Amino acid sequence: MSIGIKKSLIALSISSALVAPSAFATNGYFAHGYSTAEKGLAGAGVAYSQDALASATNPAGIVKVGNRMDIGGAIFNPNRQYTASNVNTPNGPPAFPIADGTYESSHDYFFIPHIGYSKMLDDTTAVGIAAYGNGGMNTNYKNVPYPYMAGASGTFAAGSAGIDLKQLFINVTYAKQIDDKNSVGASLVMAYQTFKASGLGAFAGYSSDPTKLTNNGDDSSIGFGVKLGWQGDVTKDVTVGVSYQSEMAMSEFDDYAGLFAENGDFDIPATATVGLAWKTSDISTLVFDIQQIYYSDVASVGNPGVARLQACGGGDANSCLGGSNGAGFAYDDMTVIKLGYEWLQNDITWRVGVSKGDQPIPDNEVMLNILAPAVIETHVTFGFTMPLDSKSEFTFAGLYAPSGSVKGSTGFEDSQLVELEMDQFEIQGTYTMKF
Repeated sequence: MSIGIKKSLIALSISSALVAPSAFATNGYFAHGYSTAEKGLAGAGVAYSQDALASATNPAGIVKVGNRMDIGGAIFNPNRQYTASNVNTPNGPPAFPIADGTYESSHDYFFIPHIGYSKMLDDTTAVGIAAYGNGGMNTNYKNVPYPYMAGASGTFAAGSAGIDLKQLFINVTYAKQIDDKNSVGASLVMAYQTFKASGLGAFAGYSSDPTKLTNNGDDSSIGFGVKLGWQGDVTKDVTVGVSYQSEMAMSEFDDYAGLFAENGDFDIPATATVGLAWKTSDISTLVFDIQQIYYSDVASVGNPGVARLQACGGGDANSCLGGSNGAGFAYDDMTVIKLGYEWLQNDITWRVGVSKGDQPIPDNEVMLNILAPAVIETHVTFGFTMPLDSKSEFTFAGLYAPSGSVKGSTGFEDSQLVELEMDQFEIQGTYTMKF
């Protein structure tokens, strides 16, 4: 193994350890993009690969980026809050109220590193490795007064409430240029995720195992999947790309087997992306992607929440939290449209982009999603790449996600309405070394 590869693997190991303190909540709980260049284009790039992180979007693309290492990180700022109305129950005490008022989640800044390495084996074959944060969710509602029970505090009357989900992906990729117009690629993807929850003791009566419901510290899970991709030039100026990542069967969160459906199962949904890149001139390119995220295929994410909890309260044990058909977060599948444009000016490549997708939370499923308020629908991005010398460059991207929201009844206490809100900011930078 060459010294360069050894250094890359050492850097990758360090990056993998650092990726843990991450949180995403953009397209559902998936990242809106991965490489910094793609993030400047609102995450678009399935047909337009520019760096060694391209395998995260389309493994076929690394055969076009050459020998390089890209290393950097993002500072991500998600601002999450909920507002619950006062409960009006003239005929008796409320059934299952949420602490009323407006409360912001703490821990608003996260550092998310990434690294990618690509190597041409010959003129038509490349290999690569990349590590990056794929998704996650973090909420922490502290010091929330609870007016409906003497001596109680917290969103659900069980102390500070929140969750912390983190996901790290490592891709090992092989790509081949099969002729002058088409390339294909495949990645073996390893995922590592951690999770913890707190302040959910009020749901003990709705859990298949209350001892594995909440306040059990960090638990971890590991699993594998594959990502396949193709890029093809359909005209001199237009390239089309397609990629698919399989659903990833993860080991169970044993310490939260009384929270997640199917005894602590929390698989990672499959995704599919199709797009094109149109070289509109010698110095400009327009990119367009459509991505589908299949949240509904994962029981702990896609199963109904309120209806299953009500069924559990009616005696159906399989519908309880942690049950074989247990309550979930009721996420709908999500379709995301991404549009980006870049142009070259005075040796600097400039980028802008916008993406749009309907947030995945139904308005009758707000109660559990106080913990996971992934309500962002729009991302506006910009960025640039500037050369530092003949063998290195710096790339920057910025993100603003305007406030998204969803409002509805808790399902247990119809007189109480809860609104979930989030907005986001992010800056990301990458240093590139070319070999």
